[in-house]
Amino acid sequence: MSEDFVLELEHIRKEYPGVVALKDVTLQLRRGEVLGLIGENGAGKSTLIKCCSGAVVPTSGKIKINGKEFDRMTPQLAAENGIAIIYQEFNNVGELSAAENLFLGRPIRKGMVIDRNAMEEEARKAFDQLQIKIDPRELVKNLSVGYQQMIEIAKAIQQNAQVLIMDEPSAPLTTNEVENMFKVVELLREKGVSIIYISHRLEEIFRLSDRIEVIRDGEYVDTLITPKATVDELIKLMVGREMTQQFPPRKPCIDKSKVVLELKNVYGNGDEDMSLKIHAGEVLGLGGLVGAGRTELAEVIFGAKAKTSGQILLNGKEINPKSPREAIDLGIALVPEDRKRHGALLTNSIKNNINMPIYERISKASVIDASIEKENAEKYRKEIQIKCPSVNQLVRNLSGGNQQKVILGKWLAAKSQLIIFDEPTRGIDVGAKYEIYKLINDLVESGHSVLMISSEMEELIGMSDRIIVLAEHQMTGELQKEEFNADTIMTLASAIVDNADNADTKEAS
Repeated sequence: MSEDFVLELEHIRKEYPGVVALKDVTLQLRRGEVLGLIGENGAGKSTLIKCCSGAVVPTSGKIKINGKEFDRMTPQLAAENGIAIIYQEFNNVGELSAAENLFLGRPIRKGMVIDRNAMEEEARKAFDQLQIKIDPRELVKNLSVGYQQMIEIAKAIQQNAQVLIMDEPSAPLTTNEVENMFKVVELLREKGVSIIYISHRLEEIFRLSDRIEVIRDGEYVDTLITPKATVDELIKLMVGREMTQQFPPRKPCIDKSKVVLELKNVYGNGDEDMSLKIHAGEVLGLGGLVGAGRTELAEVIFGAKAKTSGQILLNGKEINPKSPREAIDLGIALVPEDRKRHGALLTNSIKNNINMPIYERISKASVIDASIEKENAEKYRKEIQIKCPSVNQLVRNLSGGNQQKVILGKWLAAKSQLIIFDEPTRGIDVGAKYEIYKLINDLVESGHSVLMISSEMEELIGMSDRIIVLAEHQMTGELQKEEFNADTIMTLASAIVDNADNADTKEAS
């Protein structure tokens, strides 16, 4: 093979007991290029990159770095040969400074004493090289997620990484931080670093990559030249079928005579003067930039945070949930943005997760009725098509889309009337997104009401019946379906609220 390839994976196969994670995957990475790696959740992307880093040992296949062949890789070998991975969960230590994190495990010493001045100077040089402004003495816990990610990148480059693998790097970042990360990726490419960029966001893949490799169900599918590829072509390769619509059609089902949830001048959790209505059978979209107060509003409705004034009415009756448990009993559910930390018990089974909100109902004298427990789990596994060999499977072993289905399953079991989705498809592939959208449609068509928070403009416009936009913890506008427009939404989301007039738009950026 050509010497232009800095990394080559040949016919990689990885078997686990009862599961073949990778069947036959080949990958070639050129020097100084960005290779987009895409595939549905569960396609094998994470397993493949772990084979590169030595975290996973392939059952068969070969790995070549600069033409040198390895039948297996170890973390030490990977580091010695210039391979580094930036995972979604960073390895930083919050109580240490940026410089100390940069040299974690390999401090600069003067004799037996750690030379902090030398580490800070080298850190400053590393940050300058990436054109980022980070004080080497600042504790990492005080830095934004974007800067924490930059420390991880600087650490890899400082250790002479030739290959940088980035796994969903934009997932935890704000819009501005994503732009900064893009600039760093482009800068690294100019410096000759080769990058494998993994993302579900196809717009990022098109913007950054030179070529795009697609894998599906653990197998290599195709590699495309980015400027010649199309979104429809990639989606077909990823999911193995044509997808003629990004958003499934929904029957008209809004009952405007029935207001399920109403907020009247609600203040709390940083939000001010929130007034809105959600009807039966309606998807109300909540738009705005990160930090606008959308999640904070969801927490107030769900009883996770207290309101300080105003009224919350459910089916015309005033409620004041002081805890999520109270909200759940009232028929309110929250599918949180961070499903792994707040949405599901990953180390528990599907059966356990689905029944979690209703164990009191299906127990007598603290003894769970096992037959009802299993019946419930099987019912919702079939109803929302959770892909799993058994309801006894641990949730952590499911794909992101199926984890989201499990969370939804527990709220269906709890007979929730109002379901709040906070970033419902974050970190989920195109095919799984379509399935989640279908489930949302099924919910409202069956009489449920949905409050959907989304930072994805296409999703917000494509799934909402109405959209309310927040900026700086205040409402800046309400749009009917016929008024939906990306520019209008961004103008409202970017509005600087004039506190003297309380909610008037003073200026838009």
